Amino acid sequence: MKINTLKRAREVLDIEAEAIKALKPRIKKDFLRAVEIILKTKGRVVVSGMGKTGIIAQKFSATLASTGTPSLFLHTAEAIHGDLGKVTATDTVIILSNSGSTEEMKNLLPLLKKIGSKIIALTGSLKSVLAKYSDVVLDVSVKKEACPLGLAPTASTTAALAMADALAVCLLECKGFKEKDFAFYHPGGTLGRRLLLKVEDIMRRGSANPVVRDTARVSQVLCKITGARAGSAAVVDAKGRLAGIFTDGDLRRHLETDPDLTRKKVGEVMTKNPTAVRKDMLAAEAMRILQDKKIDEVPVVDSAKRPVGLLDVQDLLKAGVV
Repeated sequence: MKINTLKRAREVLDIEAEAIKALKPRIKKDFLRAVEIILKTKGRVVVSGMGKTGIIAQKFSATLASTGTPSLFLHTAEAIHGDLGKVTATDTVIILSNSGSTEEMKNLLPLLKKIGSKIIALTGSLKSVLAKYSDVVLDVSVKKEACPLGLAPTASTTAALAMADALAVCLLECKGFKEKDFAFYHPGGTLGRRLLLKVEDIMRRGSANPVVRDTARVSQVLCKITGARAGSAAVVDAKGRLAGIFTDGDLRRHLETDPDLTRKKVGEVMTKNPTAVRKDMLAAEAMRILQDKKIDEVPVVDSAKRPVGLLDVQDLLKAGVV
């Protein structure tokens, strides 16, 4: 039984993978026309479906809404029981239906035509009622379902989801949708923090940001680092610009060979031209720099290269930037 189950699971994946692969040669002028219609839509994109396909339609609508295309979901059956009032002539209606010929579909389509909405179909039947009523038809038919009975929507819903994702991604790119736009629609949770949080929002300031002149003695620098409970101090020149950094690592390396280290000027033993980040940089970008450089702390500088803060990897982790 175990061997048969594993074999069957792999067969399901093969069937669904083939269903998606079969969509590629169907991406032609009709697909471009669908994208053009959606881009020109002055109202919203109403995505409709029912049953298992309706769940795919809900996901499609949610993807559109989160990537800059105003959208709502309309249950096909509920539409003819009052919810049709959600649709206006300025909307584009995208209907997902494998058969495209249910009773609900037959009742709904003439009403949508009367309203004046553009209709885009994602269907498995090019001869269906849905296909005949639609302005654009995208073929998402499959050779067979992964279900051995050929009844439960499996490969067909996978194909519909893949075609919907293709539309959503192309629309996103056509609109020039960027990370900052995505962040605007996803302000909550880890994703929002990664895309919205800037270095200046979490950097250490004031007494928690040790800054010393390059003429200061190492002993003085160590006292300042200890008082700030930090692992380093930014070293500046006479004009207050970042000249270097003195870290715990620098201390350990020089102590091994220089017993008079604490009496020396920090400018003699600091790490010159250190990595630094801008205060207006995204925290997630700063995190990548810390990871790439394999360092725990980094000075934060302004446009004049003056250290205005200290960023520690622990601060980034606490803020949820991972």
